[in-house]
Amino acid sequence: MSLIKTPQEIESLKRGGEILSAALSAAMRACVVGASTEDIDRIARESMERAGAKPSFLGYRIDPHDPAYPSTLCISINDEVVHAPATPARIVQDGDVVGLDIGAWYEGLTTDMAATVAVGKVKEEERELIIETRRALEQALKVVRSGAWISEIGAAIEDYLKPHGYGIIRDLVGHGVGHAVHEDPQIPNFRDPRASKVQMRTGMVLAIEPMVALGSWKIYQKTNGWSLATRDGSMAAHWEVTVAVTDDGYDLITPWPNQL
Repeated sequence: MSLIKTPQEIESLKRGGEILSAALSAAMRACVVGASTEDIDRIARESMERAGAKPSFLGYRIDPHDPAYPSTLCISINDEVVHAPATPARIVQDGDVVGLDIGAWYEGLTTDMAATVAVGKVKEEERELIIETRRALEQALKVVRSGAWISEIGAAIEDYLKPHGYGIIRDLVGHGVGHAVHEDPQIPNFRDPRASKVQMRTGMVLAIEPMVALGSWKIYQKTNGWSLATRDGSMAAHWEVTVAVTDDGYDLITPWPNQL
């Protein structure tokens, strides 16, 4: 189960969340036609470091024997769903759909968030995918409260997106966060009968993050060992915020980025 955070820890997380949101906003502003992914990454890192925070993805290892993650941001372009490194550099093109995923340590605690940017002349169906993925996250937040079930989050996302015919990625989930980059519980973005039955409790801190494709939900790992992309090559979108569960709802730990 997710570690319950104290009120003092939640206040620290809120301060870190504001720093993280500002860094993500800066990255979104920099994500324009002709931009280098390395430059976008540097801008995000410098933004959080000026405020006293440190990247939580840079140097991250799932296992001590794994290679360290090479960048501050995951910059996933078009069919890439998540985890694409900012290095080596790529140039953002007109019409790209770019997912920006970022985390930061501040006062010994970590937060996590993501947004997707439509760069230049993006097809209308792709722009709608970005909008509807964010709306699905907003629907998920409506069910967050102490005593509710974690499974209600995935149900809300699935119920909202199902009429659109999108592929909800099934091999990736949201998660607890705070003392570590990834904590229990796992948070599927769909009705998963295999998922553990976990109730939300006041003080839980959750990173909720629908990942959605225009086509199939199936993904594969690219040869760089990091990037996860749709098998059918369809465009993907990703939105994420960190919240703290309260008695009657939630506190938004990472404010929505202001460059939308």
